Amino acid sequence: MNLEEIQNKIYSIRHQNAMFDFDLAQMYQVETRVLKQAVRRNMDRFPKDFMFQLTKAEWDELITICDNLPENIKFSPTTPFVFTEQGVAMLSSVLKSKIAIEINITIIRAFVYIRQYALSHRDLTEKLNQLENKYNQQFKDVSEAINYLLQKDKKEIKQTERKPIGFK
Repeated sequence: MNLEEIQNKIYSIRHQNAMFDFDLAQMYQVETRVLKQAVRRNMDRFPKDFMFQLTKAEWDELITICDNLPENIKFSPTTPFVFTEQGVAMLSSVLKSKIAIEINITIIRAFVYIRQYALSHRDLTEKLNQLENKYNQQFKDVSEAINYLLQKDKKEIKQTERKPIGFK
């Protein structure tokens, strides 16, 4: 499984980058119920900031918004577990197969890549805001001059409003 495929399975849920149990189970090549069972047996390893279960209302909202969810998952009677980056890392201690370890490493790399992208995006936004603040007055003056010229063409502006220049 490549990095891009994994990135497409990382969602922003409750303002956190997270993955669903059914996506992780598919990647680890186990059934979702097996993954959930392993997690339930080791709940002390998964505090609320590592893993949480969606409420029915959140799940219903997500089903209506996301059209790329698997059909068999949409009608599941139980709501999915959602794992944050730390929760995914903790899964490697619960699921100990060779595939799970390899996939886990790739998933952690995807989370790191997304974090780095978000940080660079935030830096770019800050720089744009700084430039905008720096040049705001100059752009405002140019904008006012252009608006003045546009209005001048639409209606005749009284010449008495302007300060006369030259010899008197």
